[in-house]
Amino acid sequence: MDLAWSDADRAFRDEVLTFLDAELTPDLRAKGRAMTSVYADHATGMAWQKKLHARGWVAPAWPREFGGAGWSVVQRYIWAREAALAGAPPVSPMGIGMCGPVLIGHGTKAQQDRFLPPMLSGEHFWCQGYSEPGSGSDLASLQMSAVEDGDDFVCNGHKLWTTHAHEANWIFCLVRTSREAIPQQGITFLLIDMTTPGVEVKPILMLSGEHIQNDVFFTNVRVPKANVVGRVGEGWTVAKYLMQFERGGSAAAPGLGVRLERLAEIARTPDADGRRLIDAPGYAARLAQAGIDIAALEAIELRVMSRLSNGEAPGAESSLMKTVSTELSQRLTELSVEAAGVYAAPWQPHGGALGGPTPGFAPPADGFLAGPPHAWIAAPKYFNDRAGSIYAGTNEIQRNIMAKAVLGL
Repeated sequence: MDLAWSDADRAFRDEVLTFLDAELTPDLRAKGRAMTSVYADHATGMAWQKKLHARGWVAPAWPREFGGAGWSVVQRYIWAREAALAGAPPVSPMGIGMCGPVLIGHGTKAQQDRFLPPMLSGEHFWCQGYSEPGSGSDLASLQMSAVEDGDDFVCNGHKLWTTHAHEANWIFCLVRTSREAIPQQGITFLLIDMTTPGVEVKPILMLSGEHIQNDVFFTNVRVPKANVVGRVGEGWTVAKYLMQFERGGSAAAPGLGVRLERLAEIARTPDADGRRLIDAPGYAARLAQAGIDIAALEAIELRVMSRLSNGEAPGAESSLMKTVSTELSQRLTELSVEAAGVYAAPWQPHGGALGGPTPGFAPPADGFLAGPPHAWIAAPKYFNDRAGSIYAGTNEIQRNIMAKAVLGL
């Protein structure tokens, strides 16, 4: 693969840098760099989405006819890297990165016309209703029911670990519309207005003290049959299509590479006694191995992005990308905690589980310590990243998928 930039690529990069310099305010940049989760807080994410939407850049992977940017593989890579370098906050993936591609691939023209424009503008903010108590890794065992009643389905059930449900006004759900001998059958993909009577959201506080996830309860919630995506009873097919985008629909390597570069800079900075962490052979070796693994992930992501540009789904490689990227991110948090040492957990941005700010300690504006050891606040990110190998299908499940779909085992 020839990775040399063309004149057009360099011109696009200059356009991106100009846009970031003009639109990425110091506040947005600081909040993007200080994120402890894979999600920006709602206000920050929506403020950035508004700017991207005005430029037509909010959905880089969508075809132009649906309101997307229609960028090439190289353009999407350039954007991902420069945005990560600049500290731009991410746009919430549940709508743009998951439900949107499903509607483009499986939705009706009426559904596309109704849901895609407000998804791009942020008028509709989406969350994902998959996991239930007892139905996480074994998602096909889900029990939330949807019973036909005239032109509606009447839904009853409980969804769990629902990210940003307290902010969302729409949720895409897997519901059971019939009971079959094979559990994957009888599942339907349904779009539900969160303001419908009978929808109740209760917070789940994370170990870091942040409120990102929620319980969502549905009691006799009426949903029009027109909100079914695909065919009734065939939602498992739609869900598998969506999961490919959830697990491998974006480029993680550029952001991981930026984190590694900053971590290496910290490791090269002498402490008060003149010692550098980079001189410790074990630490330097782990940094180097992380760099090799990020480069390998980047090659896979570029190949998959090329496939997406041709209107194809990521395929089984999405499981590989999800597994490698989440485990790499966890390794980087471990290296950052080691680099930060006693500075790893003095500050909780939301006054969280560790007791809030340390007396006399002023949190940095950009999420980094201003003085030695020049380490970012590592503990909240470390805690949140433990979930990375569990969400979107555990990494054990991803390895089973790869064994079956790629190795034929």
